[in-house]
Amino acid sequence: MKVILNKDLATLGEEGDVKDVAKGYARNYLFPRGIALPYTPGMIKIIEGRRAEIEARKEQKRKDAMGLREKLENLELSITMPAGANGRLYGAVTTQTIADELSKNGFQVERKRIELSGTGFKSVGKYRAAIKLYENQSAEIIINILAQVIKTETPAQSKPARRRREDAKQDAAHQADEAAGTDANPPETANAQQDAIEAAVTQDS
Repeated sequence: MKVILNKDLATLGEEGDVKDVAKGYARNYLFPRGIALPYTPGMIKIIEGRRAEIEARKEQKRKDAMGLREKLENLELSITMPAGANGRLYGAVTTQTIADELSKNGFQVERKRIELSGTGFKSVGKYRAAIKLYENQSAEIIINILAQVIKTETPAQSKPARRRREDAKQDAAHQADEAAGTDANPPETANAQQDAIEAAVTQDS
Protein backbone atom coordinates (compact mmCIF):
# COMPACT_ATOMS: atom_id res chain seq x y z
CA MET A 1 0.00 0.00 0.00
CA LYS A 2 1.07 3.62 -0.54
CA VAL A 3 2.01 5.85 2.37
CA ILE A 4 3.39 9.35 2.79
CA LEU A 5 6.33 9.64 5.14
CA ASN A 6 5.70 12.10 7.94
CA LYS A 7 9.25 11.75 9.31
CA ASP A 8 12.64 10.68 8.03
CA LEU A 9 13.34 6.95 8.30
CA ALA A 10 16.83 5.88 7.26
CA THR A 11 15.71 2.50 5.96
CA LEU A 12 12.77 3.85 3.96
CA GLY A 13 13.01 7.51 2.96
CA GLU A 14 12.50 11.11 4.00
CA GLU A 15 9.66 13.30 5.12
CA GLY A 16 7.25 13.94 2.25
CA ASP A 17 8.28 10.87 0.22
CA VAL A 18 5.59 8.54 -1.11
CA LYS A 19 6.47 4.87 -0.59
CA ASP A 20 4.94 1.44 -1.23
CA VAL A 21 5.05 -0.76 1.88
CA ALA A 22 3.35 -3.88 3.19
CA LYS A 23 -0.01 -3.30 4.86
CA GLY A 24 1.07 -4.93 8.11
CA TYR A 25 4.22 -2.82 8.28
CA ALA A 26 2.20 0.35 7.77
CA ARG A 27 -0.59 -0.48 10.22
CA ASN A 28 1.53 -2.05 12.95
CA TYR A 29 4.64 0.12 12.82
CA LEU A 30 4.53 3.25 10.64
CA PHE A 31 1.06 4.62 11.46
CA PRO A 32 1.12 4.06 15.27
CA ARG A 33 4.49 5.86 15.55
CA GLY A 34 3.48 8.76 13.31
CA ILE A 35 6.26 7.93 10.85
CA ALA A 36 3.87 7.71 7.90
CA LEU A 37 0.37 8.81 6.92
CA PRO A 38 -2.17 7.07 4.68
CA TYR A 39 -1.93 8.07 1.02
CA THR A 40 -5.27 9.84 0.71
CA PRO A 41 -6.30 13.12 -0.98
CA GLY A 42 -6.66 14.76 2.43
CA MET A 43 -3.18 13.69 3.61
CA ILE A 44 -1.60 14.66 0.28
CA LYS A 45 -3.04 18.15 0.70
CA ILE A 46 -1.62 18.40 4.23
CA ILE A 47 1.87 17.34 3.09
CA GLU A 48 1.80 19.71 0.11
CA GLY A 49 0.94 22.53 2.46
CA ARG A 50 4.14 21.71 4.35
CA ARG A 51 6.24 21.28 1.21
CA ALA A 52 8.18 24.55 1.55
CA GLU A 53 8.98 23.74 5.19
CA ILE A 54 10.10 20.23 4.25
CA GLU A 55 12.37 21.49 1.46
CA ALA A 56 13.94 24.05 3.80
CA ARG A 57 14.81 21.28 6.24
CA LYS A 58 16.31 19.18 3.44
CA GLU A 59 18.47 22.07 2.31
CA GLN A 60 19.77 22.51 5.86
CA LYS A 61 20.60 18.79 6.01
CA ARG A 62 22.59 19.11 2.78
CA LYS A 63 24.61 21.97 4.24
CA ASP A 64 25.20 20.09 7.48
CA ALA A 65 26.34 17.03 5.54
CA MET A 66 28.81 19.08 3.52
CA GLY A 67 30.30 20.57 6.67
CA LEU A 68 30.55 17.15 8.31
CA ARG A 69 32.16 15.68 5.22
CA GLU A 70 34.91 18.30 5.28
CA LYS A 71 35.64 17.67 8.97
CA LEU A 72 35.68 13.89 8.60
CA GLU A 73 37.98 13.92 5.58
CA ASN A 74 40.48 16.06 7.51
CA LEU A 75 40.47 13.52 10.33
CA GLU A 76 42.94 10.65 10.63
CA LEU A 77 41.49 8.22 13.12
CA SER A 78 44.00 6.25 15.21
CA ILE A 79 42.87 3.03 16.84
CA THR A 80 45.15 0.95 19.08
CA MET A 81 44.35 -2.76 19.24
CA PRO A 82 46.03 -5.77 20.90
CA ALA A 83 48.19 -7.48 18.28
CA GLY A 84 50.84 -10.12 17.91
CA ALA A 85 54.43 -9.51 16.86
CA ASN A 86 53.45 -10.13 13.23
CA GLY A 87 50.91 -7.29 13.31
CA ARG A 88 47.89 -9.57 13.31
CA LEU A 89 45.14 -8.23 15.56
CA TYR A 90 43.57 -10.27 18.33
CA GLY A 91 40.12 -9.56 16.92
CA ALA A 92 39.11 -7.02 14.25
CA VAL A 93 38.30 -3.35 13.79
CA THR A 94 34.59 -3.33 12.88
CA THR A 95 32.05 -0.62 12.03
CA GLN A 96 31.11 -0.52 15.73
CA THR A 97 34.76 0.01 16.72
CA ILE A 98 35.01 2.91 14.28
CA ALA A 99 31.68 4.41 15.41
CA ASP A 100 32.86 4.30 19.04
CA GLU A 101 36.16 5.97 18.14
CA LEU A 102 34.38 8.66 16.11
CA SER A 103 32.15 9.32 19.11
CA LYS A 104 35.25 9.93 21.26
CA ASN A 105 36.29 12.55 18.69
CA GLY A 106 32.91 14.29 18.80
CA PHE A 107 31.26 12.71 15.73
CA GLN A 108 27.99 10.86 16.24
CA VAL A 109 27.77 8.44 13.31
CA GLU A 110 25.57 5.36 13.19
CA ARG A 111 27.60 2.23 12.51
CA LYS A 112 25.25 1.23 9.68
CA ARG A 113 26.41 4.34 7.81
CA ILE A 114 30.02 3.14 7.88
CA GLU A 115 31.16 1.00 4.95
CA LEU A 116 34.25 -1.20 5.09
CA SER A 117 35.85 -3.50 2.58
CA GLY A 118 35.01 -6.91 4.03
CA THR A 119 33.80 -7.57 7.56
CA GLY A 120 36.57 -5.58 9.25
CA PHE A 121 40.29 -4.80 9.44
CA LYS A 122 42.39 -7.55 11.02
CA SER A 123 45.98 -6.27 10.80
CA VAL A 124 47.84 -3.11 11.73
CA GLY A 125 48.18 -0.55 8.97
CA LYS A 126 46.46 2.37 7.29
CA TYR A 127 42.96 1.88 5.84
CA ARG A 128 40.10 3.88 4.37
CA ALA A 129 36.40 3.68 5.17
CA ALA A 130 33.38 5.40 3.62
CA ILE A 131 30.67 7.09 5.68
CA LYS A 132 27.27 7.73 4.14
CA LEU A 133 25.96 11.19 4.91
CA TYR A 134 22.86 12.83 3.45
CA GLU A 135 21.34 11.84 0.11
CA ASN A 136 24.21 10.84 -2.19
CA GLN A 137 26.93 12.51 -0.12
CA SER A 138 29.61 10.45 1.60
CA ALA A 139 32.94 11.03 3.32
CA GLU A 140 36.10 8.94 3.16
CA ILE A 141 38.12 8.73 6.35
CA ILE A 142 41.61 7.41 7.05
CA ILE A 143 41.97 4.85 9.83
CA ASN A 144 45.42 4.18 11.25
CA ILE A 145 45.46 0.92 13.23
CA LEU A 146 48.31 0.66 15.72
CA ALA A 147 49.53 -2.39 17.59
CA GLN A 148 49.37 -2.81 21.32
CA VAL A 149 51.83 -5.71 21.59
CA ILE A 150 50.89 -8.37 24.11
CA LYS A 151 53.96 -9.93 25.69
CA THR A 152 53.76 -13.53 26.76
CA GLU A 153 56.34 -14.76 29.26
CA THR A 154 56.89 -18.39 30.20
CA PRO A 155 58.09 -18.64 33.80
CA ALA A 156 61.18 -20.74 34.34
CA GLN A 157 60.27 -24.16 35.63
CA SER A 158 61.89 -25.04 38.95
CA LYS A 159 63.17 -28.49 39.73
CA PRO A 160 60.98 -30.71 41.87
CA ALA A 161 61.88 -30.76 45.58
CA ARG A 162 62.97 -34.42 45.38
CA ARG A 163 65.35 -33.63 42.52
CA ARG A 164 66.81 -30.73 44.47
CA ARG A 165 67.46 -32.99 47.47
CA GLU A 166 69.19 -35.56 45.28
CA ASP A 167 71.36 -32.88 43.70
CA ALA A 168 72.29 -31.57 47.15
CA LYS A 169 73.33 -35.06 48.27
CA GLN A 170 75.49 -35.56 45.20
CA ASP A 171 77.16 -32.15 45.64
CA ALA A 172 77.91 -32.84 49.29
CA ALA A 173 79.31 -36.29 48.55
CA HIS A 174 81.49 -34.89 45.78
CA GLN A 175 82.88 -32.19 48.05
CA ALA A 176 83.63 -34.77 50.73
CA ASP A 177 85.44 -37.00 48.23
CA GLU A 178 87.59 -34.12 47.05
CA ALA A 179 88.53 -33.28 50.62
CA ALA A 180 89.51 -36.88 51.35
CA GLY A 181 91.69 -37.21 48.26
CA THR A 182 92.61 -40.70 47.04
CA ASP A 183 93.35 -42.12 50.53
CA ALA A 184 91.01 -44.63 52.09
CA ASN A 185 88.41 -42.91 54.21
CA PRO A 186 89.04 -43.23 57.97
CA PRO A 187 86.01 -43.25 60.28
CA GLU A 188 86.42 -39.52 60.96
CA THR A 189 86.29 -38.73 57.24
CA ALA A 190 83.28 -40.99 56.69
CA ASN A 191 81.51 -39.30 59.57
CA ALA A 192 82.37 -35.90 58.10
CA GLN A 193 80.95 -36.94 54.76
CA GLN A 194 77.72 -38.17 56.32
CA ASP A 195 77.41 -34.98 58.41
CA ALA A 196 77.91 -32.84 55.27
CA ILE A 197 75.26 -34.78 53.37
CA GLU A 198 72.72 -34.58 56.20
CA ALA A 199 73.41 -30.84 56.62
CA ALA A 200 72.83 -30.20 52.91
CA VAL A 201 69.58 -32.16 52.91
CA THR A 202 68.33 -30.39 56.04
CA GLN A 203 69.18 -26.95 54.60
CA ASP A 204 67.38 -27.70 51.31
CA SER A 205 64.26 -28.92 53.11
